[in-house]
Amino acid sequence: MTVPLSVLELAPVTAAGSTAEALRFTTEVARHAERWGYQRIWVAEHHNMPAIASSAPAVLVAHLAAATSTIRVGSGGVMLPNHAPLVVAEQFGTLESLHPGRIDLGIGRAPGTDQRTALALRRTADGLSAEDFPRELAELISMLAGDEARLRAVPTADGLPQIWLLGSSGYSAQLAGLLGLPFCFAHHFAAANTEPALALYRNSFRPSQWLERPYSMVAVNVVCAIPTLMPNTLPSRASSHSFGYAQAGP
Repeated sequence: MTVPLSVLELAPVTAAGSTAEALRFTTEVARHAERWGYQRIWVAEHHNMPAIASSAPAVLVAHLAAATSTIRVGSGGVMLPNHAPLVVAEQFGTLESLHPGRIDLGIGRAPGTDQRTALALRRTADGLSAEDFPRELAELISMLAGDEARLRAVPTADGLPQIWLLGSSGYSAQLAGLLGLPFCFAHHFAAANTEPALALYRNSFRPSQWLERPYSMVAVNVVCAIPTLMPNTLPSRASSHSFGYAQAGP
């Protein structure tokens, strides 16, 4: 069985480099990933971290999608506690309209930063707890889907971005299963919990408008380099770009 591969990009800023250089390198990673047949490239969301330039996923997704033509591009992920659901729905509805059939919306429930920065992002403590996540996720999905009973996000694309739920625990795995969404497990955060979480996802899965069968993906750490190079001659960015996605079916 051939397992499709994808890439998670953090746009790391090296000690000797700049943010502009990091973002240019990320653009080249996307172009090369497309050329080499990778299925998707996702960008993470981290805030108040000088060594990571990926703090605005929707902006970076737009740039990478415009710089490529076939590879899927998305967020890995948008940290929903940091944002009003309507804002995310509008952003990714716009992206799907610009690049139909190529946009992924990976959603996480961690803030991806410290509490002070999280409060500055959201400007209120409302929506920052795990208990609020299922409700806000439901709001986001309904706004994207154009549920007439709720506020509809504008612009509304002809199709929807592919929505994924991200997590490193059984909580997100079970929620993804119950909602019938694809699930991506962060093996690089919690390796020992990978198999239990995926089993919980499969056992909890209910068919939905999104999926008839469970569909999962596992994030693993990888280091890529030209094999003929000696260790002390590796490019300075090689060890920084160390995340990959190995995609698995049901």
